[in-house]
Amino acid sequence: MPGKPGEKTVLRLRGMFAFAIWDRQKQSLFLARYRLGIKPLFYSHLKNGQFIFSSELNALKEHPGLSRKIEPTAIEEYFGFGYIPEPKTIYTDVYKLEPGHCLSIKKGVKSFQTRKYWDVCFNDSLQGSESELAEELIERFREAVDIRTVADVPLGAFLSGGVDSSGVVAMMVGLTNEPVNTCSISFGDPKFNESQFAAKVADRYHTAHRVEQVDPEDFSLINQLADIYDEPYADSSALPTYRVCELAKRQATVVLSGDGGDENLAGYRRYRWHTYEDRMRSIMPDTIRKPLFGLMGHVYPKADWAPKIFRAKSTFESIGRDSLEGYFHSVSVNSNAMRAGLFSDQLKNDLQGYQAVEVFRRHMKNHSSGNAQSLKIRETEPKRSDDF
Repeated sequence: MPGKPGEKTVLRLRGMFAFAIWDRQKQSLFLARYRLGIKPLFYSHLKNGQFIFSSELNALKEHPGLSRKIEPTAIEEYFGFGYIPEPKTIYTDVYKLEPGHCLSIKKGVKSFQTRKYWDVCFNDSLQGSESELAEELIERFREAVDIRTVADVPLGAFLSGGVDSSGVVAMMVGLTNEPVNTCSISFGDPKFNESQFAAKVADRYHTAHRVEQVDPEDFSLINQLADIYDEPYADSSALPTYRVCELAKRQATVVLSGDGGDENLAGYRRYRWHTYEDRMRSIMPDTIRKPLFGLMGHVYPKADWAPKIFRAKSTFESIGRDSLEGYFHSVSVNSNAMRAGLFSDQLKNDLQGYQAVEVFRRHMKNHSSGNAQSLKIRETEPKRSDDF
C-alpha cells in the first residue's frame, strides 16, 4: 500500500472524523477527513508561508493574514447548488479538504499535496439472493447503529417518521433496555406536518418522545444561521434543523439521525426519472432530440398549478440536454438563465464562461471503478508537489 505507515492509519478508521497530527520529529503536519465528509476541515496556505487550518471557516477568518477575497466561481456554484462544493469555499484562498482525502505538509516547504485515500466503488460485486442481501443490509445497519451508541453521555435520535430515522430508532430500541430519547419538529401547516408519523413510530417502540412546533414566521435565527454556516448555504431545512437540535439538547448530548439513506439506497425519485430521461436520450440522436425538446421546454408553460403529470416543462428542458447537464438541471436551485439574469456584467466577466455543472464534469472525469481504497495523487489548484 503506498504512503507511509502512519498515513495509512486512515484506512483503518471507522466513523466520522476530521483531524490533524503534528509530527514533531519529522516537522510535518498531516490532515485527514472522513470518507463521506460530514465533519468539515478548512485550510489556507498564506502568502507569508504560514499554513492554517480549522474545523470552522469562521475561525480562520480571525487570522489577520487571511485574504477575504471572494471566489467568483464559488458564487456561481452556490447559486447553482445552494451550497459551495468541495474543495472551494466562498474565499479564493481558503479550501475545504475533500471527503476521503488527506493532506501532508512539511515545515519550511512552500508546496503541499492532497491525496485521495478512498472513493466510492461502483463495481458490481454483490453476491447472493435478494433475501440474503436484505439480511446482510440489516446486519450491517444494526452494527453501524450499535457502534455509535457507545457513549458516556445521554444518547438520543432525531425522528421524522420517515424510513431512515425510523429505522435508526428501531435498531437503537433493539440494542438497549432503556427508552430511547427521540425528538421531532412539527409544523402548523398540515401539508408539511409529518409529526403524526413520528408519533406512530414513537408509540410503537415506546420511546421518550418530544415534539416542538416551529413557527413558519420565526425569522429570529436568520442572522445566527448565517454565522453558524460560515459561508452562503441555502437549505430551507436549516431553521427546523436548528430547532430540533435545540430540542434534542434538553435530553441528549449525542444524537443519531437518518441522513444519507436516500443517497445510499437510491431513494430519491429524481434518480428514477433521470433513468427514464436517459432512455429517451439513447433512442433519439442528438441532432433531433436537443432542438426538439429544447423548443418544447421553451414554449411549454411552467404550470406549477397543474397536476404533476402535466408539469412537463422541466422534463422537456432536461431531455434537451445531455445526461450530465440534464441531471444538473434537475437538482440545481437556480436555472442557467436565472443565474445569468442575477449576475452583474463584472461577475460574468470574472467567471469567463464557467458554470456550476463543471463540478459534475470533474467528478465524472475523475470517476474510477477500480480499487476504492487506493491512495491516489489528486491534481488540483493550487498546484501541490512532493510525494508523501
